[in-house]
Amino acid sequence: MRKLIWTTAAIAALALLGPAGAADQPIVIKFSHVVAADTPKGKAADKFKELAEKYTNGKVKVEVYPNSTLYKDKEELEALQLGAVQMLAPSNSKFGPIGIKEFEVFDLPYILPDLRTLRKVTDGPLGDRLLKLLDAKGMTGLAYWDNGFKEMSANKKLVAPSDYKGLKFRIQSSKVIEAQFRELGAIPQVMAFSEVYQALQTGVVDGQENTWSNIYTQKMNEVQKYVTTTNHGYIGYVVVVNKKFWDGMPGHVREACAKAMKEATDYGNSQSAKENEDALELIKKAGKTEIITLTAEQDEAMRKAMMPVYKDVASRVGQPLIDEFLKETGRSPIN
Repeated sequence: MRKLIWTTAAIAALALLGPAGAADQPIVIKFSHVVAADTPKGKAADKFKELAEKYTNGKVKVEVYPNSTLYKDKEELEALQLGAVQMLAPSNSKFGPIGIKEFEVFDLPYILPDLRTLRKVTDGPLGDRLLKLLDAKGMTGLAYWDNGFKEMSANKKLVAPSDYKGLKFRIQSSKVIEAQFRELGAIPQVMAFSEVYQALQTGVVDGQENTWSNIYTQKMNEVQKYVTTTNHGYIGYVVVVNKKFWDGMPGHVREACAKAMKEATDYGNSQSAKENEDALELIKKAGKTEIITLTAEQDEAMRKAMMPVYKDVASRVGQPLIDEFLKETGRSPIN
Protein backbone atom coordinates (compact mmCIF):
# COMPACT_ATOMS: atom_id res chain seq x y z
CA MET A 1 0.00 0.00 0.00
CA ARG A 2 2.91 2.35 0.71
CA LYS A 3 4.07 1.80 -2.85
CA LEU A 4 0.64 2.73 -4.22
CA ILE A 5 0.32 5.88 -2.10
CA TRP A 6 3.82 7.06 -3.00
CA THR A 7 3.15 6.64 -6.72
CA THR A 8 -0.18 8.46 -6.49
CA ALA A 9 1.53 11.32 -4.69
CA ALA A 10 4.22 11.47 -7.34
CA ILE A 11 1.62 11.73 -10.11
CA ALA A 12 -0.24 14.48 -8.23
CA ALA A 13 2.99 16.42 -7.78
CA LEU A 14 3.77 16.13 -11.48
CA ALA A 15 0.33 17.42 -12.39
CA LEU A 16 0.85 20.44 -10.12
CA LEU A 17 4.16 21.23 -11.76
CA GLY A 18 2.47 21.54 -15.17
CA PRO A 19 4.30 21.69 -18.49
CA ALA A 20 7.31 23.49 -17.08
CA GLY A 21 7.87 20.83 -14.44
CA ALA A 22 7.36 18.08 -16.96
CA ALA A 23 10.05 19.62 -19.13
CA ASP A 24 12.65 19.12 -16.39
CA GLN A 25 12.12 15.38 -16.18
CA PRO A 26 10.21 12.91 -18.33
CA ILE A 27 6.62 11.97 -17.57
CA VAL A 28 6.75 8.28 -16.70
CA ILE A 29 3.99 5.99 -17.97
CA LYS A 30 4.10 2.59 -16.32
CA PHE A 31 2.40 0.17 -18.71
CA SER A 32 1.65 -3.18 -17.04
CA HIS A 33 0.25 -6.27 -18.74
CA VAL A 34 -0.07 -9.97 -17.98
CA VAL A 35 1.06 -11.70 -21.20
CA ALA A 36 4.46 -12.41 -22.70
CA ALA A 37 6.36 -9.70 -24.57
CA ASP A 38 6.30 -11.70 -27.79
CA THR A 39 2.49 -11.79 -28.06
CA PRO A 40 0.35 -9.32 -30.06
CA LYS A 41 -0.38 -7.30 -26.92
CA GLY A 42 3.25 -7.37 -25.81
CA LYS A 43 4.47 -6.17 -29.20
CA ALA A 44 1.84 -3.44 -29.39
CA ALA A 45 2.84 -2.19 -25.93
CA ASP A 46 6.49 -2.06 -26.97
CA LYS A 47 5.52 -0.21 -30.17
CA PHE A 48 3.59 2.35 -28.12
CA LYS A 49 6.69 2.87 -25.95
CA GLU A 50 8.86 3.41 -29.01
CA LEU A 51 6.46 5.85 -30.69
CA ALA A 52 5.40 7.78 -27.56
CA GLU A 53 9.01 8.47 -26.64
CA LYS A 54 9.77 9.45 -30.24
CA TYR A 55 6.77 11.74 -30.80
CA THR A 56 7.21 13.54 -27.46
CA ASN A 57 10.97 14.01 -28.00
CA GLY A 58 11.68 12.20 -24.77
CA LYS A 59 9.17 14.17 -22.67
CA VAL A 60 7.47 10.84 -21.99
CA LYS A 61 9.18 7.68 -20.81
CA VAL A 62 7.17 4.47 -21.08
CA GLU A 63 8.12 1.58 -18.82
CA VAL A 64 6.54 -1.69 -20.02
CA TYR A 65 6.10 -4.51 -17.49
CA PRO A 66 5.01 -7.74 -19.26
CA ASN A 67 4.05 -11.18 -18.00
CA SER A 68 2.53 -10.07 -14.67
CA THR A 69 5.91 -8.81 -13.44
CA LEU A 70 4.24 -5.80 -11.82
CA TYR A 71 0.61 -6.79 -11.22
CA LYS A 72 -1.52 -9.88 -11.74
CA ASP A 73 -5.01 -9.99 -13.27
CA LYS A 74 -6.98 -9.15 -10.16
CA GLU A 75 -4.58 -6.43 -8.98
CA GLU A 76 -3.96 -4.35 -12.07
CA LEU A 77 -7.23 -2.42 -12.39
CA GLU A 78 -7.18 -1.40 -8.74
CA ALA A 79 -3.55 -0.32 -9.17
CA LEU A 80 -4.55 1.82 -12.15
CA GLN A 81 -7.40 3.46 -10.28
CA LEU A 82 -5.05 4.25 -7.39
CA GLY A 83 -2.45 5.70 -9.76
CA ALA A 84 0.23 3.10 -8.98
CA VAL A 85 0.37 2.28 -12.67
CA GLN A 86 -0.75 4.57 -15.48
CA MET A 87 -1.66 2.28 -18.38
CA LEU A 88 -3.05 -1.23 -18.86
CA ALA A 89 -4.56 -3.35 -21.61
CA PRO A 90 -6.94 -5.70 -19.74
CA SER A 91 -9.13 -8.14 -21.63
CA ASN A 92 -12.76 -7.13 -22.08
CA SER A 93 -13.77 -9.64 -19.41
CA LYS A 94 -11.87 -7.81 -16.67
CA PHE A 95 -14.28 -4.87 -16.53
CA GLY A 96 -17.31 -6.87 -15.39
CA PRO A 97 -16.04 -7.39 -11.84
CA ILE A 98 -15.56 -3.62 -11.37
CA GLY A 99 -19.10 -2.89 -12.46
CA ILE A 100 -18.87 -2.33 -16.23
CA LYS A 101 -20.70 -5.48 -17.26
CA GLU A 102 -21.40 -4.26 -20.79
CA PHE A 103 -17.91 -5.26 -21.95
CA GLU A 104 -18.82 -8.89 -21.30
CA VAL A 105 -20.91 -8.79 -24.48
CA PHE A 106 -17.61 -9.56 -26.26
CA ASP A 107 -17.48 -12.85 -24.32
CA LEU A 108 -20.71 -14.26 -25.75
CA PRO A 109 -19.99 -17.46 -27.71
CA TYR A 110 -19.96 -17.11 -31.50
CA ILE A 111 -21.06 -13.47 -31.40
CA LEU A 112 -18.16 -12.39 -33.64
CA PRO A 113 -17.64 -14.37 -36.85
CA ASP A 114 -14.44 -12.62 -37.96
CA LEU A 115 -12.16 -9.64 -37.44
CA ARG A 116 -13.79 -7.56 -40.16
CA THR A 117 -17.09 -7.76 -38.29
CA LEU A 118 -15.31 -6.94 -35.03
CA ARG A 119 -14.00 -3.70 -36.56
CA LYS A 120 -17.54 -2.60 -37.38
CA VAL A 121 -18.19 -2.65 -33.63
CA THR A 122 -14.95 -1.33 -32.16
CA ASP A 123 -14.38 1.38 -34.79
CA GLY A 124 -17.98 2.58 -34.74
CA PRO A 125 -20.35 4.47 -32.41
CA LEU A 126 -21.03 1.37 -30.30
CA GLY A 127 -17.31 0.92 -29.57
CA ASP A 128 -16.98 4.60 -28.64
CA ARG A 129 -19.99 4.44 -26.35
CA LEU A 130 -18.57 1.45 -24.50
CA LEU A 131 -15.26 3.27 -23.94
CA LYS A 132 -17.13 6.23 -22.42
CA LEU A 133 -18.44 3.94 -19.68
CA LEU A 134 -14.89 3.77 -18.30
CA ASP A 135 -14.85 7.46 -17.34
CA ALA A 136 -16.98 6.82 -14.25
CA LYS A 137 -14.33 4.38 -12.96
CA GLY A 138 -11.48 6.90 -13.20
CA MET A 139 -10.04 5.64 -16.46
CA THR A 140 -9.97 6.74 -20.07
CA GLY A 141 -10.38 4.17 -22.82
CA LEU A 142 -7.87 4.73 -25.61
CA ALA A 143 -8.08 1.77 -27.99
CA TYR A 144 -9.21 -1.77 -28.72
CA TRP A 145 -6.42 -4.30 -29.25
CA ASP A 146 -6.86 -7.76 -30.75
CA ASN A 147 -5.59 -11.03 -29.45
CA GLY A 148 -7.69 -13.33 -31.57
CA PHE A 149 -10.20 -16.13 -31.46
CA LYS A 150 -10.23 -18.77 -28.75
CA GLU A 151 -9.75 -22.52 -29.03
CA MET A 152 -10.55 -25.22 -26.47
CA SER A 153 -7.86 -27.44 -24.96
CA ALA A 154 -7.87 -30.40 -22.59
CA ASN A 155 -6.26 -33.77 -22.00
CA LYS A 156 -9.19 -35.50 -23.68
CA LYS A 157 -10.65 -35.00 -27.13
CA LEU A 158 -13.33 -32.32 -27.28
CA VAL A 159 -15.57 -32.87 -30.30
CA ALA A 160 -19.09 -32.83 -28.83
CA PRO A 161 -20.78 -30.80 -26.08
CA SER A 162 -21.00 -33.94 -23.93
CA ASP A 163 -17.18 -34.19 -23.89
CA TYR A 164 -16.99 -31.14 -21.62
CA LYS A 165 -19.18 -32.57 -18.89
CA GLY A 166 -17.43 -32.69 -15.51
CA LEU A 167 -14.15 -31.15 -16.71
CA LYS A 168 -12.62 -28.23 -14.80
CA PHE A 169 -11.83 -25.29 -17.07
CA ARG A 170 -9.78 -22.25 -16.20
CA ILE A 171 -11.63 -19.07 -17.10
CA GLN A 172 -11.16 -15.34 -16.86
CA SER A 173 -13.41 -13.58 -14.38
CA SER A 174 -16.49 -13.26 -16.60
CA LYS A 175 -20.03 -14.29 -15.75
CA VAL A 176 -20.67 -14.84 -19.46
CA ILE A 177 -17.76 -17.28 -19.82
CA GLU A 178 -18.81 -18.94 -16.57
CA ALA A 179 -22.32 -19.44 -17.99
CA GLN A 180 -20.83 -20.79 -21.23
CA PHE A 181 -18.99 -23.62 -19.48
CA ARG A 182 -21.85 -24.40 -17.11
CA GLU A 183 -24.10 -24.78 -20.16
CA LEU A 184 -21.65 -27.44 -21.40
CA GLY A 185 -21.73 -29.21 -18.04
CA ALA A 186 -18.13 -28.19 -17.25
CA ILE A 187 -16.84 -26.66 -14.01
CA PRO A 188 -15.45 -23.13 -14.56
CA GLN A 189 -12.67 -21.93 -12.27
CA VAL A 190 -11.51 -18.32 -12.27
CA MET A 191 -7.72 -18.14 -12.24
CA ALA A 192 -5.01 -15.58 -13.00
CA PHE A 193 -3.45 -15.95 -16.44
CA SER A 194 0.02 -16.33 -14.92
CA GLU A 195 -1.09 -19.41 -12.96
CA VAL A 196 -2.66 -21.39 -15.83
CA TYR A 197 0.38 -23.39 -16.96
CA GLN A 198 1.07 -24.79 -13.51
CA ALA A 199 -2.61 -25.50 -12.91
CA LEU A 200 -2.78 -27.49 -16.15
CA GLN A 201 0.49 -29.25 -15.39
CA THR A 202 -0.61 -30.35 -11.92
CA GLY A 203 -4.20 -31.17 -12.84
CA VAL A 204 -5.79 -28.42 -10.77
CA VAL A 205 -7.78 -27.74 -13.94
CA ASP A 206 -8.35 -30.05 -16.89
CA GLY A 207 -8.51 -27.52 -19.69
CA GLN A 208 -8.73 -23.93 -20.79
CA GLU A 209 -9.72 -21.67 -23.70
CA ASN A 210 -7.27 -19.32 -25.38
CA THR A 211 -5.79 -18.00 -28.59
CA TRP A 212 -3.00 -19.86 -30.38
CA SER A 213 -0.46 -17.15 -29.49
CA ASN A 214 -1.30 -17.32 -25.78
CA ILE A 215 -1.29 -21.12 -25.79
CA TYR A 216 2.15 -21.22 -27.40
CA THR A 217 3.90 -18.39 -25.53
CA GLN A 218 2.67 -19.69 -22.18
CA LYS A 219 3.67 -23.27 -23.19
CA MET A 220 0.17 -24.59 -22.47
CA ASN A 221 0.52 -26.93 -25.44
CA GLU A 222 3.23 -28.78 -23.51
CA VAL A 223 0.70 -29.79 -20.85
CA GLN A 224 -2.43 -30.28 -22.99
CA LYS A 225 -2.79 -33.32 -25.24
CA TYR A 226 -5.54 -31.88 -27.45
CA VAL A 227 -6.61 -28.50 -28.79
CA THR A 228 -9.89 -28.23 -30.69
CA THR A 229 -10.17 -25.46 -33.27
CA THR A 230 -13.49 -23.94 -32.22
CA ASN A 231 -13.04 -20.18 -32.75
CA HIS A 232 -15.99 -19.93 -30.38
CA GLY A 233 -14.98 -16.73 -28.66
CA TYR A 234 -12.84 -13.66 -28.98
CA ILE A 235 -10.12 -12.26 -26.73
CA GLY A 236 -9.54 -8.56 -27.10
CA TYR A 237 -8.16 -5.85 -24.88
CA VAL A 238 -9.13 -2.32 -24.00
CA VAL A 239 -6.18 0.00 -23.51
CA VAL A 240 -6.95 2.21 -20.52
CA VAL A 241 -5.08 5.01 -18.82
CA ASN A 242 -5.64 6.61 -15.43
CA LYS A 243 -8.04 9.45 -16.29
CA LYS A 244 -6.61 12.00 -13.85
CA PHE A 245 -3.10 11.32 -15.11
CA TRP A 246 -4.15 11.52 -18.78
CA ASP A 247 -6.16 14.72 -18.33
CA GLY A 248 -3.30 16.27 -16.36
CA MET A 249 -0.80 15.86 -19.19
CA PRO A 250 0.16 18.96 -21.20
CA GLY A 251 -2.11 19.02 -24.25
CA HIS A 252 0.62 18.65 -26.85
CA VAL A 253 2.13 15.70 -24.99
CA ARG A 254 -1.26 14.00 -24.71
CA GLU A 255 -1.88 14.49 -28.44
CA ALA A 256 1.50 12.97 -29.26
CA CYS A 257 0.74 9.98 -27.04
CA ALA A 258 -2.69 9.58 -28.65
CA LYS A 259 -1.02 9.52 -32.07
CA ALA A 260 1.45 6.92 -30.83
CA MET A 261 -1.42 4.84 -29.45
CA LYS A 262 -3.31 4.91 -32.76
CA GLU A 263 -0.25 3.76 -34.69
CA ALA A 264 0.62 1.13 -32.08
CA THR A 265 -2.97 -0.14 -32.31
CA ASP A 266 -2.82 -0.46 -36.09
CA TYR A 267 0.53 -2.23 -35.78
CA GLY A 268 -0.55 -4.61 -33.02
CA ASN A 269 -3.83 -5.53 -34.67
CA SER A 270 -2.13 -6.22 -37.98
CA GLN A 271 0.29 -8.52 -36.15
CA SER A 272 -2.38 -10.42 -34.24
CA ALA A 273 -3.64 -12.68 -37.04
CA LYS A 274 -0.08 -13.45 -38.17
CA GLU A 275 1.07 -14.22 -34.61
CA ASN A 276 -1.77 -16.70 -34.16
CA GLU A 277 -1.06 -18.38 -37.49
CA ASP A 278 2.63 -18.65 -36.62
CA ALA A 279 1.87 -20.00 -33.14
CA LEU A 280 -0.41 -22.67 -34.57
CA GLU A 281 2.36 -23.86 -36.91
CA LEU A 282 4.86 -23.92 -34.04
CA ILE A 283 2.46 -25.95 -31.89
CA LYS A 284 2.04 -28.43 -34.75
CA LYS A 285 5.80 -28.60 -35.20
CA ALA A 286 6.39 -29.25 -31.49
CA GLY A 287 4.27 -32.38 -31.88
CA LYS A 288 3.07 -32.53 -28.28
CA THR A 289 -0.52 -31.62 -28.99
CA GLU A 290 -3.06 -33.08 -31.39
CA ILE A 291 -5.05 -30.39 -33.24
CA ILE A 292 -8.69 -31.35 -33.77
CA THR A 293 -10.81 -29.76 -36.50
CA LEU A 294 -14.57 -30.06 -36.08
CA THR A 295 -16.81 -31.18 -38.89
CA ALA A 296 -19.64 -28.87 -39.97
CA GLU A 297 -22.10 -30.99 -37.99
CA GLN A 298 -19.93 -30.95 -34.85
CA ASP A 299 -19.49 -27.18 -35.13
CA GLU A 300 -23.24 -26.67 -35.41
CA ALA A 301 -23.81 -28.88 -32.35
CA MET A 302 -21.40 -26.74 -30.30
CA ARG A 303 -23.13 -23.54 -31.42
CA LYS A 304 -26.58 -24.86 -30.50
CA ALA A 305 -25.34 -26.08 -27.13
CA MET A 306 -24.08 -22.63 -26.20
CA MET A 307 -27.02 -20.55 -27.45
CA PRO A 308 -28.90 -20.64 -24.10
CA VAL A 309 -26.07 -18.50 -22.69
CA TYR A 310 -27.53 -15.48 -24.50
CA LYS A 311 -30.73 -15.75 -22.48
CA ASP A 312 -28.88 -16.64 -19.27
CA VAL A 313 -26.83 -13.42 -19.23
CA ALA A 314 -29.27 -11.01 -20.90
CA SER A 315 -30.22 -9.40 -17.60
CA ARG A 316 -26.55 -8.89 -16.72
CA VAL A 317 -25.14 -7.61 -20.01
CA GLY A 318 -28.37 -6.02 -21.22
CA GLN A 319 -30.64 -7.42 -23.93
CA PRO A 320 -30.73 -4.10 -25.84
CA LEU A 321 -26.92 -4.12 -26.03
CA ILE A 322 -26.86 -7.74 -27.23
CA ASP A 323 -29.47 -6.90 -29.87
CA GLU A 324 -27.51 -3.84 -31.00
CA PHE A 325 -24.30 -5.86 -31.15
CA LEU A 326 -25.95 -8.54 -33.28
CA LYS A 327 -27.51 -5.92 -35.53
CA GLU A 328 -24.10 -4.31 -36.02
CA THR A 329 -22.47 -7.63 -36.88
CA GLY A 330 -25.31 -8.40 -39.28
CA ARG A 331 -25.74 -12.05 -38.46
CA SER A 332 -26.99 -14.58 -35.94
CA PRO A 333 -24.36 -16.48 -33.95
CA ILE A 334 -26.00 -19.76 -34.84
CA ASN A 335 -24.97 -19.57 -38.49
